[in-house]
Amino acid sequence: MSDAAPNSATGTNDPSFVIQRVYLKDLSLEQPNAPGILLVASEPQIQVELDIAVDRLTDELFEVALVSTVTARVDGKVMFLVEAKQAGIFEFKNIPPEQIDPMLGITCPTIIFPYLRSNVADIISRAGFQPIHLSDVNFHGMYEHRLAQAQAAQGAQAGSGDAESKIILPN
Repeated sequence: MSDAAPNSATGTNDPSFVIQRVYLKDLSLEQPNAPGILLVASEPQIQVELDIAVDRLTDELFEVALVSTVTARVDGKVMFLVEAKQAGIFEFKNIPPEQIDPMLGITCPTIIFPYLRSNVADIISRAGFQPIHLSDVNFHGMYEHRLAQAQAAQGAQAGSGDAESKIILPN
C-alpha cells in the first residue's frame, strides 16, 4: 500500500520541473575601431558583465535569460563588444511558490550558462580573436547577493530603485 496522498489517475499533483526549450535570443558583435585597433600589439583588457532576467509567461511557464556583455579594450579603445542573451523556457507544476524563486535564480541559470558560454566563445572566435571562455559562475552566491540587495532596498526605502545589480566577473 502506498503512503502517497490521493492523486488523480494521471498523478497530476506530483511536482515537476521541465525544460521546455533553451535558445539563443539575441547575439551581437561590434568592432567599432576596426581595422586600426587590430594592428595594436597590446594585450586586451577584458570585462564581462552578467545579469539574469525572468519573465512569467503563464502561471506555470517562465522565461529565464542570461544577459552577458563581453568588452575587450586595448589602450582604452574598444577592440570588440559582444552582447548575448541566452534564454530558456521552464515549466513548474505543483512546486511550492517559495521554491520557485530560488529555482529561477539558481537552477535555471545554471542550466542555461553552458550554452551562453559556448555561443560567446564561438562568436569571438568567428570574429578572428582568441575565444574567451566565461568563468564558472556561482549562481547561488549571485542569488543570495540579490536577496541581500532587495532586503537592503526595502529597509532603506530611499526611493532610488535604479541600483545596478549586474555582476562584473573578474578577468
